[in-house]
Amino acid sequence: MKAYRKFLLAGTMMALAGGLAQAADPETVPADTYEAMGLYLRADAGWSFLEWAGGDDDSAFAVGGGVGYRFNDNMRADVRLDYAGEYKVAPGADMSVSTVLGNLYFDIPTDTAFTPYVGAGLGYGWASIDNAKDKDGLAFGLMAGVGVDLTNSVAVDVGYRFRDVMMSGSDPTEHQILTGLRFEF
Repeated sequence: MKAYRKFLLAGTMMALAGGLAQAADPETVPADTYEAMGLYLRADAGWSFLEWAGGDDDSAFAVGGGVGYRFNDNMRADVRLDYAGEYKVAPGADMSVSTVLGNLYFDIPTDTAFTPYVGAGLGYGWASIDNAKDKDGLAFGLMAGVGVDLTNSVAVDVGYRFRDVMMSGSDPTEHQILTGLRFEF
């Protein structure tokens, strides 16, 4: 499974890089749009609420980070690695959930420092449970939130994310409230 994880991560990054290279061609992009394009780094932290039919529901700290690219004023994409846990799912048993997702966002245009957005992501996820074999599978996320510009290159991001890891047995699903920073270059 480790080889599968590496293959999926490499494929996602190559697809994102190919899209970035095509989008960065200044001859096909209007001059005003080209100024809005660029790489960004992000880091997020918050709280995650687990719903899992395979054990007790719980809540836990969540953290993540990633690298992305803004294509224009309205479209951006990133690849994120996220972790949430230690959920108490049974007496003496904890579970953590991790994902690597490629995400696409649509920033809703406004004339203010507040930029609402919606997004969706697809990738790979795995759940680690004490004294049991890790379970893994396809993962997806749905996001909505608002970015608040602090400067031309730094934004605070506050949002909600639904995350699901589809694996054999019961799927762990999470509702997450996250706050983070985006640093654009």
